[in-house]
Amino acid sequence: MSFNEIINDTKPVLVDFYADWCQPCKMVTPILKQVKEQLGDQVKIIKINVDTNPSVSANYNIRSIPTLILFRNGRQIWNKVGVAATSEIINKIKETI
Repeated sequence: MSFNEIINDTKPVLVDFYADWCQPCKMVTPILKQVKEQLGDQVKIIKINVDTNPSVSANYNIRSIPTLILFRNGRQIWNKVGVAATSEIINKIKETI
């Protein structure tokens, strides 16, 4: 399944742009686990490594990581550069459900 097919879902899709060497990116993983635990199947969460997916990263002008982008029906609804709080992410996703 391609990236475009994934983000064109009718349910919200949260994309975490990260790199293995990025220390702040490592702080996002447990936050996303909490989001998934609370929202379950209401949201799809995927991780995109900017080093191994440079074309996808370039498409969305990812200049700093971590960057979170929330999509629904292929449209970008929200983005956040840096580490976001669990509650902030959950509130943004709930606004789109």
